[in-house]
Amino acid sequence: AYSPTRVDPGNRDFTPATTPKVIGGLTPACTESAAAFYSRLTEKVVRARGPREAETVQLLETNYRHVNIALVNEMAVLCHDLGVDLWDVIRCAETKPFGFQAFRPGPGVGGHAIPRDLSRAGRSLRMVELARQVNDQMPRYVVQRAAALLNEHGKSARAARILLLGVTYKPDLADQQATPAQEVAVRLMELGASVSYHDPHIPSWSVLDRPVPRADSLYEAAADADLTILLQQHRTYDLQALSVKAQLLLDTRGATPTGAAHRL
Repeated sequence: AYSPTRVDPGNRDFTPATTPKVIGGLTPACTESAAAFYSRLTEKVVRARGPREAETVQLLETNYRHVNIALVNEMAVLCHDLGVDLWDVIRCAETKPFGFQAFRPGPGVGGHAIPRDLSRAGRSLRMVELARQVNDQMPRYVVQRAAALLNEHGKSARAARILLLGVTYKPDLADQQATPAQEVAVRLMELGASVSYHDPHIPSWSVLDRPVPRADSLYEAAADADLTILLQQHRTYDLQALSVKAQLLLDTRGATPTGAAHRL
């Protein structure tokens, strides 16, 4: 029998016990045996017709997320170029009670749920591949925005002191799997910037096998940095206070109060 992964680390509302478990067995007996096992661990078991259907559930769920994130990431780039407040657009759009689910842009997509296609089966999903390309470009776009912001304020990325806040792929977790913070840091270093970081969950961090200096005092570091980039909105961050202390703040998550920072 096959059961797709449906784990969302750090989610307090939907735990493994409360998230329905999809099961698909080679035979009805296989399905029932697996269902009997998982029914002791989760509140609801959903029976698929077979293992192929169960595995394709994961294909659909994972790609659905990435395609929608790619759409809103493209919208972020477009809206910035047009001078439109995307975050206000999303706020208004999510009041529609049907036909819309709010996704929000960010510096890139991390975690274990990578986009999946059917290339190994001799098939491809063009939209999934395009979504991956769009999302993979976001760290580069964040660095471009950072360099442009510095230029607008009479500074250059070369030798600029840049503080990265939150280097994990999800808020309030220590998981760094495929975090976009890595590529953002690499690209900033390639521009000649002096990069440091702060993350309450990560005591030490290396990029290109080199340790990145960790800021002990968040607000002092933000005040000292030419640019602070919020990459992950951990609960411990007082974003209002941070926006006051930082010389220049780029918020890639739309987490700061309206007007308190430059948003993605």
